[in-house]
Amino acid sequence: MHLDDLTKSATSGGRLGPSSGDITRGLVLMGGGARTAYQAGVLQALATLLKEQFVHTHTRSHHTPANPHADMHPAFPFQVLVGTSAGALNATYLASRAIDGLNALQGLGDFWHGLHSHLVYHLPDTPLAKFSRWATALGVTLSARQQGAALDSMPLVDTLHRRIALNNIEMALAGGHLKALAVTASSYTTGVHWTFCQTHHLQSPQAWNRPGRRAELQDITIEHLMASSAIPFLFPATPLWVDGNMEFFGDGSMRQSSPLSPAVHLGANKILAIGVGQPQRASIGLHPRDAGAASLNKKRPSLGNIAGHAMASVFNDTLLADVEQVQRVNQSIQQLKTHLSEHHSPALAQALPFREVEVLAMQPSESLDALAQAHVHELPRPVHRVLEGLGALKGSGASLASYLLFEPGFLRALMALGAHDVAQRKEELLDFFTD
Repeated sequence: MHLDDLTKSATSGGRLGPSSGDITRGLVLMGGGARTAYQAGVLQALATLLKEQFVHTHTRSHHTPANPHADMHPAFPFQVLVGTSAGALNATYLASRAIDGLNALQGLGDFWHGLHSHLVYHLPDTPLAKFSRWATALGVTLSARQQGAALDSMPLVDTLHRRIALNNIEMALAGGHLKALAVTASSYTTGVHWTFCQTHHLQSPQAWNRPGRRAELQDITIEHLMASSAIPFLFPATPLWVDGNMEFFGDGSMRQSSPLSPAVHLGANKILAIGVGQPQRASIGLHPRDAGAASLNKKRPSLGNIAGHAMASVFNDTLLADVEQVQRVNQSIQQLKTHLSEHHSPALAQALPFREVEVLAMQPSESLDALAQAHVHELPRPVHRVLEGLGALKGSGASLASYLLFEPGFLRALMALGAHDVAQRKEELLDFFTD
């Protein structure tokens, strides 16, 4: 996050920015393949929490409507949605259900409950794949050479067409249930990190252009979602039109330096950001006394370890670093305003072209690698064979498997962890949603 992202002028080109004293809540969902089921667990538990708080507040209110069921349907709690990679799928699903209020958050949990790996991807078919891991590996190699990716992601295209009603997004925008939806992707063609924004035509902000990252106003399509979630090496690149040119795009987690920036540009001044990073993985280092050749070979990282580490680098959550930067900028703005108020005039302090942004970040409280290792047996047999050959089913190597484990046991475990983390941070979350 850069200082110019937090200027009041960032949204002056449109009417998305909050008026003085108004609150515009944003939701930022980071990427991570199957790991992003954690976000569904967080949001489903959050919906339950907010419904309970809503009923409690209205029960204590002295105002009793003529219809006791009136006003008992809490509105959708976010005005700006921003998603990256599989987080973009979550954000777009929520946008398509925003007219349903908190039920949209519950519905996202149902979406993930119904997923299986075969609904997201499949390995290329080879006649001997069912008998030999080497035949399966050969098929993967041929597929990678032909389409630049090891897996076929067409099943995900079908799943998204069936499960996300894109037409409802415009209805939510027109009805005021939502102000903006943004999806990020990385251009293999130019190296630029793009944010594609859909807003109501009467509330069109100016697209922004920062070093290495740009924005363009476009209605979000399935192609945008496939581009944003195209995990490098695993899923094929997707072509999109930008600036009148066709460019090929991959996962939005690549080169994502400022994940909070799109939400701020689109007017959010309170942001809930949900990543899928995790505590540091266990070390595989050696004690000096065990540093013999045999021990070195035994402890040397496998291809799966290296691939998992590389994948973690792609999905390296810059979220917490961006949150820390926002907090530092907020502190600087507060100090500057205090100085101007005390030594010059309060009016001058209020005229400063900067706005503070409150951010609440959530990350898994437990290792997702360890969780994945307990569920790798659920993977489709051909995928299991390939990952086993890479050494990606044990220890830190399970990190690679965790991105592909779109199977019920692992997804439900992730969602349960999300619900647990919401319970642990209940008071923080309730404060965040208190005006």
